[in-house]
Amino acid sequence: MENFEHCIPTKIIFGRGTENQVGAEVAKHAKKVLLHFGGGSVRASGLLDRVTASLKAAGIAYVELGGVKPNPRLSLVHEGVKLCKQHGVELVLAVGGGSVIDSAKAIAMGARIDHDVWDFYLGNGAPTAALPVATILTIPAAGSESSTGTVITKEEGDLKRAVNSDLIYPVFSILNPELAFTLPRFQVACGAMDIMAHLMERYFTNVTRVGFTDRLLEATMKTIIAEAPKVIANSRDYDAWAEVMWAGCIAHNNLLNTGRIGDWASHAIEHEISGIYDVAHGAGLAVVFPAWMRYTLKHDVQRFVQWAVRVWDVELDVFDPEATARKGIERMEAFYKSLGLAVTLSGLGVASDRIDEMAEKCTEGNTQPVGNFVKLGQKDVAAILKLAA
Repeated sequence: MENFEHCIPTKIIFGRGTENQVGAEVAKHAKKVLLHFGGGSVRASGLLDRVTASLKAAGIAYVELGGVKPNPRLSLVHEGVKLCKQHGVELVLAVGGGSVIDSAKAIAMGARIDHDVWDFYLGNGAPTAALPVATILTIPAAGSESSTGTVITKEEGDLKRAVNSDLIYPVFSILNPELAFTLPRFQVACGAMDIMAHLMERYFTNVTRVGFTDRLLEATMKTIIAEAPKVIANSRDYDAWAEVMWAGCIAHNNLLNTGRIGDWASHAIEHEISGIYDVAHGAGLAVVFPAWMRYTLKHDVQRFVQWAVRVWDVELDVFDPEATARKGIERMEAFYKSLGLAVTLSGLGVASDRIDEMAEKCTEGNTQPVGNFVKLGQKDVAAILKLAA
């Protein structure tokens, strides 16, 4: 097990009707906020009205900025930064899913600097200050409600890049499973895949003697496998949604990677797919992960066997461990298909004519290999994308 420091400063407020507490919680941190959200669903559902009523009751002034799209755009971040500076905003309140929260985090960093926040996403320096961020989660998926991460897409060049900083842990996040009741089936499936991906990125590690977190990761994966079909079958199953929402939060708040070094190559590869083709992140991950697994399987067959047996209930073939591992991958693919997700690029509607471009971008021209479980260069990434095609 590796040395680690563990601190999760985000306050979680979980349960029915908790969005009505937002004004009182914001008042502990700020008197004026940027209210950041996506499309019309938060208005149509009445959620935005409940949020603004709570803010007004607590004496909180707010400036609205809607329009966040999946794979959130840098141009809207720039608009949010400008509003924060013009209006003296003291906190960014995100109402939505991971895209809204990631955009809010980028705005929070950009509001405290004089240069372009995109510099951080290019790896040019790191933030030293940020406005506080708070969230009301509507889509269990990205885990951004209690994580250090933000991912933004720059339209020019089709670049999708990430920043991680302790400064952008939300100060509080409100999680009401009822807010997920109206999600479309495809969005639910993509969210489940995103959660599974966060768990598997951490699970596949070269660090030994991490049995405790292995078991936590396995249990969380099995929770998603059990509960995601329930919420697809019955979108108003509060208890199943509660399991999914809490698992999604825990999956990405850094608790489950304590003492271990995760991989993250699949995320880096997928960012190139969604950066160019604007596909849903979870849908892209469902395509990349099986291909990545088949490409890296022989690096540590026993870890794949453990995953297949413990997570997917594959019967161990002591005479052919690799066959056991491959059955685990097959069962994972069958699960994704049962949720309505594609497991190939062609099934996703993505052409394979830009594989070399994606591989080049992913590895910065073969100068920065991706992944930790197995270090992958440009040719490796291209090979994985061809397997996925």
